[in-house]
Parts: sequence; C-alpha cells; structure tokens
Amino acid sequence: MSPVRVVLFDRDGTLVHDVPYNAAPERVRPVEGAREALDALRARGIRTGVVTNQSGVARGLLTEADVRRVNKRVEELLGPFDVWAVCPHGPDDGCPCRKPRPGMILDAVGRLGADPADCVVVGDIGSDVEAACRAGAHAVLVPTPVTRPEETAAAPHVARDLPAAVRLVLDGPPWEAPDGAPALGLYAGADHVRWASGRLPTGPDVAPPRTGRYL
Repeated sequence: MSPVRVVLFDRDGTLVHDVPYNAAPERVRPVEGAREALDALRARGIRTGVVTNQSGVARGLLTEADVRRVNKRVEELLGPFDVWAVCPHGPDDGCPCRKPRPGMILDAVGRLGADPADCVVVGDIGSDVEAACRAGAHAVLVPTPVTRPEETAAAPHVARDLPAAVRLVLDGPPWEAPDGAPALGLYAGADHVRWASGRLPTGPDVAPPRTGRYL
C-alpha cells in the first residue's frame, strides 16, 4: 500500500493544458488520462489538491473571480479536490506562497491535517519541484515541451506523463530502497527515472538549482 497521504498537483501544464493567464473556463482541457489518474488516487483514499501560481491577477490580466471560474471548470472535468491553494502574487511581490517558495504546499498539507513528508507534489517545471523540496515533501516532475533540461536533471523523480506519475505513487514511492540506498522504483528506465544520487533533500534551505523561469 502506498504510504502517501496527499498528492498535490500544479494546475497549468500538469492537470490541464497550459493556456497562459487563462480567464476562460471553456478553454480548460485536461491532459490525457488526468481524470482516471485522479480517480485512482481517490479510490485508495489518498487526498488530492491543487497548488497553482496565478500571477496574471497581479499583472492585471485576470481577476481572482476569473481564477475561481477556471478552477470550478477544472473540478467539473476532473472531479472534486480536497484542497486548493492559489497564489495571485507576482514574481517581485515577496510573498511566501508563490512557488518556488513552499508556502502553498505547507498551507495545503496543513489544512488536510497531514505531514509534508507524506505528501507528493506533481508538476511540470522546476518551481514545482523546488517548492516541494523546500516544504519537506516529495516531488515528481512530468516534463512538457516547456520544461528545461536542467529542470529535468535536477528533479529527484521524473515520470513521462501524469498517469505514470500517479502509478509511481500508487505502486509504492521509490524514495528509498530498503537498505537506505537510492531506489529507482518500478518505472526506472521507462516511466520513472531517479536522477538524484542521494536522499531527497528537505527543509527550507535545501532545494534544486534555480533556473529563474517561474511563472
């Protein structure tokens, strides 16, 4: 049985196809296999949530009401999530919630009464991975065409697509092998690759290299 209690997902580019600063619910399109993957987690009693940067609000490109309407459409298509965390701030606002800072993840996990160590964050860029590591959670990167090679190289776990990331969680997260050595897991060489050479770093002062590309 998976020891994971919570899986938090980035929204744009991970659960749904990325439409920059999207204010139109009708433009929401889930990635392939998203609903089935989420339902598999729910069937195992694993809580699900969304943690999403929405700097379009700070930039004046959309409103918080727009974000809520788009999020509602996401739930209509993908089913209910146990928790949502949205950061409406811009890159220079200095807020604690905007990824790659860990605030949204810590808030979401706390609202669910879980520990960050029992949480997995799934996202498509380096800020998702960095935020997870800084929060003390695990991270799985699902690369897309916008993911930079150095972000993939820095990620502790990589899955080829969203369903593969969820299978990785359900089949037993390969955070460590029984002897304490790094574990490649069931999907090594296929869906999953372990890039890091040691244990997953945790804590606010330990994080993968920054790339400077955070939306």
